[in-house]
Amino acid sequence: MNKTLKIYIAILTLLFIGAIAFEASRPKPIDWAPSFSEKDAIPFGIKVFRDELPTQFPNDSIIDLHETAYEFLEDHYNWDEDIYNVKGSYIKIKPSFNLDQVSIEKLLNFAAEGNTLFIASEGFPEILQDSLQFVIDNKYSFQGSAKFRLANNAFKGDSITDTKGRSNYYFKKLNKETTTVLGYQDFEDTHINFVKIKYKKGAILLHTQPYAFTNYYLLKGDNYKYVTDVLSYLPDGTVLFDSDFKQGNYISDSPLRYIFSKPALKWAWLLAVFFIITFMLFNAKRRQRAISIITPLQNTTVQFTKTVANLYYESKDHNNIINKKITYFFEKIRRDYHLNTAMLDEKFIHQLSLKSGVKEEKVKKLIDYILSIKDKSNCTEENLIDLNKLIEKFYQKK
Repeated sequence: MNKTLKIYIAILTLLFIGAIAFEASRPKPIDWAPSFSEKDAIPFGIKVFRDELPTQFPNDSIIDLHETAYEFLEDHYNWDEDIYNVKGSYIKIKPSFNLDQVSIEKLLNFAAEGNTLFIASEGFPEILQDSLQFVIDNKYSFQGSAKFRLANNAFKGDSITDTKGRSNYYFKKLNKETTTVLGYQDFEDTHINFVKIKYKKGAILLHTQPYAFTNYYLLKGDNYKYVTDVLSYLPDGTVLFDSDFKQGNYISDSPLRYIFSKPALKWAWLLAVFFIITFMLFNAKRRQRAISIITPLQNTTVQFTKTVANLYYESKDHNNIINKKITYFFEKIRRDYHLNTAMLDEKFIHQLSLKSGVKEEKVKKLIDYILSIKDKSNCTEENLIDLNKLIEKFYQKK
């Protein structure tokens, strides 16, 4: 290993160590993104809520729905008896609860059989509002903190003071015959934010403040008591928790995913890949002896032709040269103009004139001269020169 390569490796190693040390010592910024994912421990994830469900329902099973509620209920419907094979409570916590009409109707049918729906969201589909006869409103202008409390005096001391992620969505209109008010929110005014709506044999619990169930509030003071009180309105039985991870977008727990989920490991991985590529580029030079330049052979065809021609000329074998020139000339006529040279008659002369563009008189003169000397046994040097001139004039087409 040469000295230059050692220097490169030392520099890259120091940079790598420095980058890791800097990233490890840098305080991790808080991610305030509202993920509402049961796998996220960030402030606005709901990992704590999901992890504590077995504590709230110790004798009941918790089922995570990694498919849509419609697909799950459709798979667990007994068509022969016209009932669902699963009973219990459905839970969904998400700021935006956007489902199509078919899915809403499927959930309502589930509730109608004596089951319970618990949905915490800032907005609800119109089909759900129309079916349950309620209206949601939002007072956009508010200041200071907000307080969430329950209507039942037994829970009087359990409340949440909201300072982050707050919104002022509330129930503006309700059907008093089917609705029981369970909770309020105190912003500038007092509004209803938690209700229980009776629906045939079952019930639907709606809450307009999903942020109250996030990690940030559950781990702050005694806020968990408020969430515990809210969940106490759900009956015992199987809990269907609508997971944020659905089939098709479920993220596997692969080692590479874990690396990219941790900023320090992510930067260490990227820097390692960068340094490896840089090292490969620096060592991509070819390491071998210099190859001597070999001069390619020269094309001596012209010189060879001249030598052969001089031999023929000096031998004074004019007949041989004339015959070769005639043979070559006719071969070129056959190749270029596709004419048969067996019959050198008037028709041949006329066709050659048309295809070559040479005047017919000039072509006739050339062909006649070829015929006159072709079978001559003692051709002279003058015959060779005259033949050569006539052939050259033919090619010049003048």
